[in-house]
Amino acid sequence: MGREREVPKKSEKEVISYTVEQLVAVNPYNPDILPDLENYVNEQVSSQTYSLDANLCLLRLYQFEPERMSTQIVARILVKALMAMPAPDFSLCLFLIPERVQMEEQFKTLTVLSHYLETGRFRQFWDEAAKSRHIVEAVPGFEQAIQAYAIHLLSLTYQKVPRSVLAEAINIEGLSLDKFLEQQVANCGWKLEKSHGRGQLIVLPSNEFNHPELKKNTADSIPLEHVARIFPILG
Repeated sequence: MGREREVPKKSEKEVISYTVEQLVAVNPYNPDILPDLENYVNEQVSSQTYSLDANLCLLRLYQFEPERMSTQIVARILVKALMAMPAPDFSLCLFLIPERVQMEEQFKTLTVLSHYLETGRFRQFWDEAAKSRHIVEAVPGFEQAIQAYAIHLLSLTYQKVPRSVLAEAINIEGLSLDKFLEQQVANCGWKLEKSHGRGQLIVLPSNEFNHPELKKNTADSIPLEHVARIFPILG
């Protein structure tokens, strides 16, 4: 008889992830899964992954079991939601958190941070975040995620962005910014220009937002064959 084929075992992380997602899908209002969802939040933090559905499920369960709410877990959920900008995840999560909890200092701070990000006020954001390192630095990857969002926002607005504006938006200066720019030029299609009186300019890749002429409005265009059909009718 031949040997039975061994089936590779899934890693522990894959099993946990699969189990939690299945629990959320099958019975999202079962309070017995609350500890699993809390553990899953911590796993998202340590592994730098993200599941909005699981986190929303946990916040809904907290509404039914307010005495079991962990404010530390809720804060981590909100920080992860901030990292998902420009998605509206923060507002979706905040809607499920009781007002009395939102009035706690750490949650007021996170709400202010969200407002600064939504309005593109990056200098105020980084200043406020620096005062609240104990909240945001508890979640690895926070700074990098916000920097990516800032670059995304700038790319929708600018064709060419002054170095000073970029530095303020991503909170990087000096030699660190030089190294960052080198990486972006090499890997992301950025270009550097010198401008008289304005210092260095960063030319961002073209897209339909910073170059409107690239946007194809199919609603306003009529296929040629449709036009051809009109001519006999007009005649």
